Amino acid sequence: MPEADPADDLALIVDAAREAGEIAQGYFQANPQTWEKPGGAGPVSEGDLAVDRMLREGLTAARPGYGWLSEESEDDPARLAAHRCFIVDPIDGTRAFIAGEDHWAHSIAVAERGQIVAAVVYLPVLGKLYAASRGQGATFNGRPIRTSARDVADGATVLGAKTNFDPALWPGGMPRLTRNFRPSLAYRLALVAEGRFDAMITFRDTWEWDVAAGCLLVEEAGGMFSDRDARLPAFNNARPALRGMVAAGRALHAALRPHFAPQAG
Repeated sequence: MPEADPADDLALIVDAAREAGEIAQGYFQANPQTWEKPGGAGPVSEGDLAVDRMLREGLTAARPGYGWLSEESEDDPARLAAHRCFIVDPIDGTRAFIAGEDHWAHSIAVAERGQIVAAVVYLPVLGKLYAASRGQGATFNGRPIRTSARDVADGATVLGAKTNFDPALWPGGMPRLTRNFRPSLAYRLALVAEGRFDAMITFRDTWEWDVAAGCLLVEEAGGMFSDRDARLPAFNNARPALRGMVAAGRALHAALRPHFAPQAG
């Protein structure tokens, strides 16, 4: 079977995200059953699992040669040999979902040999759909979006948890930043792609499914992303975790880099 064009993959995952939204909203604010994952990995709800089942069945049936990596599925090492792989967070921001808050998202990406080629981040309660395919730009509800044009670090508006603003994590000195927060990492990246915030930062190890889709949104909106060491990460790794994530417009990313990257020597 010929491999799909990334634009065709994008159409597929956009439809899947919308269907995921319908399923998830059936559990939202309806007192869903919840569990704590082993090892302090956080909560999961029956809504997460229902969305995961639907996405896995539908997407792998449509693209039987693709690998599958999801927060809520048992990992299958066969994905490492696949030319393309779905990388999925069925509900990013599960704590917010369980609490009945609006800022949770479905995050679906397609990786090809380490690069994301199609991506969607969908917030069904808010009616927000962000999408991108490689080389075709990024959109918010069908309209093109661009990252912020800010080119200096001081004064930047940054999405991130409070722990990321410890001066010890900034070997080059922490600039004057204005911190904001959203519970979904995927949504944080989408907001940077949209230009509503200047940057997104997390210095802790970050699961691929949380950021894969959002990274392509940022890139296709004219921005740049890297790990906390200022290296460009690859996706669909044997251990699907990255060394943090810093995303911003290209000029601002370059301005931030001397502050957060390990100093030579």
